[in-house]
Amino acid sequence: MRKKEPHETLWHGRIFDLNREEILLPTGRKTTVEVIRHPGSASIVPLLNDGQVVLIQQFRPSLREVIWEIPAGTMGPGEDPLGCARRELMEECGYQANRFEKLGEVLPAPGYCDERVHLFVATDLTPCAQHLDEDECLTIHPLPFERALDMIRRGEIRDAMTIIGLHMAHPIWKKDGSGGRR
Repeated sequence: MRKKEPHETLWHGRIFDLNREEILLPTGRKTTVEVIRHPGSASIVPLLNDGQVVLIQQFRPSLREVIWEIPAGTMGPGEDPLGCARRELMEECGYQANRFEKLGEVLPAPGYCDERVHLFVATDLTPCAQHLDEDECLTIHPLPFERALDMIRRGEIRDAMTIIGLHMAHPIWKKDGSGGRR
């Protein structure tokens, strides 16, 4: 766990805080940095029994455009990464998974943010009710997995977590030659 350093909260938001912090470098020298403190998130690569992957097209206000993504979301207070993955898959895609496998953990912007994204692949999916947050504008799209990889190569998928998640899940998808069917 990270040692608590002296800090000043410059901005407190609904999802993250922006702090100014005094830190001690490995050299022994003190410096001041600005850091986004984020609770962490989970991203999920949902694989259907027919070998397709479920992607979403979501409007992102920061970009003011719709982009391709895997389902993902921020962990709530006290929520663990797997619980977040289960919740987000149900809320965004309308699927429950009987099996989750953790692919790994990535640091999307360690130069200024402490967010850790926990990546999962979800299999043995069954439909359930979708429950979008009121500010979410998205549609789900089951696609052949290889088509999703082609979309990365063509620049149609630009979201970093989606690119990383699909590449990390690819060996699982092709493991038994049926594209994720078990």
